[in-house]
Amino acid sequence: MAQNRRAKSAQAGPGFESLLARIEEIVARLEKGDLPLEDSVQLFEEGMRLCTDCTRLLDQAETRVRVLLEGEPPAEAEAQSEPAS
Repeated sequence: MAQNRRAKSAQAGPGFESLLARIEEIVARLEKGDLPLEDSVQLFEEGMRLCTDCTRLLDQAETRVRVLLEGEPPAEAEAQSEPAS
């Protein structure tokens, strides 16, 4: 069962920890200040995309934890975690 979850996770893309590690690499490179402007902008864009992905993963984890703690049906919990437009 745990292997099945790991296989699904690997297919879904990088996990939170690897995304965060890449963000940290990007920040370190940008903080050095020795990159050309275009390279800096491209790294910044990548970092922002990764931040969005991290936020999505954190939101999903929060929903799962809330479901476990409150005993809500998953559909109800997901509807509550959707941002209002």
